[in-house]
Amino acid sequence: MTDQTDTDLRSLLNDVLGLGPTRAAALTPDSGLFGALPELDSMAVAGLLTEIEDRFDVVIEDDEVDGDMLGTFGDLLAFIRAKRGEA
Repeated sequence: MTDQTDTDLRSLLNDVLGLGPTRAAALTPDSGLFGALPELDSMAVAGLLTEIEDRFDVVIEDDEVDGDMLGTFGDLLAFIRAKRGEA
């Protein structure tokens, strides 16, 4: 089941990483992100985090950024939901 945060995150990944709507829609909670998507390299992480802060109106602290947060689509979605108090 998708909700607005899920839909918005897919749109953000499409926009920032250029995944295309089909690839973004095909992401599952277990889909790997950092290290699995060639588009999400270390240079793209900063842009992705900035866009997450802007679109979801959250502040991401440096110590919150780690491999677990960006491990899978589900990990990133859970992180954003928690930051927004949706958890």
